Amino acid sequence: MTGTVFDIKEFAIYDGPGVRQKVFFKGCPLHCSWCHNPEGLCPAPELWVSTASCMNCGGCQSVCPSGKWDDAHIRAADCTGCGKCIDICPAGIRRICGQRYRPEELADRLLKRSGYYAELGGGVTFSGGEPLLQASFLMALTVLLPGIHKAIETSGYAGSDTFAGVLAHMDYVIMDIKCISDALHRSYTGVSNRRILRNYRLLRESGKPHTVRIPLIGGVSHTVENLTATAELLAGDPTLDWVELLPYQPAAGAKYRQVGREYGQTFDVGKNPAESVEIFEKYRLRCRVL
Repeated sequence: MTGTVFDIKEFAIYDGPGVRQKVFFKGCPLHCSWCHNPEGLCPAPELWVSTASCMNCGGCQSVCPSGKWDDAHIRAADCTGCGKCIDICPAGIRRICGQRYRPEELADRLLKRSGYYAELGGGVTFSGGEPLLQASFLMALTVLLPGIHKAIETSGYAGSDTFAGVLAHMDYVIMDIKCISDALHRSYTGVSNRRILRNYRLLRESGKPHTVRIPLIGGVSHTVENLTATAELLAGDPTLDWVELLPYQPAAGAKYRQVGREYGQTFDVGKNPAESVEIFEKYRLRCRVL
């Protein structure tokens, strides 16, 4: 069994209690129009290029077995991830995004600094992409991390059995709830929100401490109607720690070119995020802007 990870961050301070290690799982079943981690969408390792630093020397094209190019950069759909262009690049701006690990390999890496993070009141947070997409690997990994505080950052999009199985291995959950309207959710993420809302109810009933995050996307989730409906859904949740509002990041579109994709849509930054905090406070929910 292997799992695919595209990044491991040290000293994460916004993704669960204390200071943490954060593991980014590769692959996501959602395709949010505003996604700021396009390198996490595809489940397989893929070519990443710092396009702004390319010298257009042509060396990568000379060794590429596909022969299909868009300017100086291979199309994502044609790249096999062979890595030949990485070794020949004089600027060192090409790499394979995504590394496969066996559970034991990744556990060994995380355990090396686990004592340090424990002293800071933290642990490990599994993010993505979507870690539920690699649920079997994730559960096998958590068994190898005894005594470490484990959190997951998730869209909640999975079958209920999968969600409940992973939930049993976690100490803390950070879950996105993007849109209460199923039609809007389908339009901007590509999937229905029914699974997500069903799994939120499972989380609420589990007694597991959790945070709910809402991306503030102008005209989509950042409306009085959506935020009020979300507050009504969350009201009275006995183990809800925080509601966290995530402002839209328009600069995220620059990352798409680096993995051979186009950023299809931009959104209004919208109103001052701090004004939305009051909506949740009216329902006696602790709310903050990240």
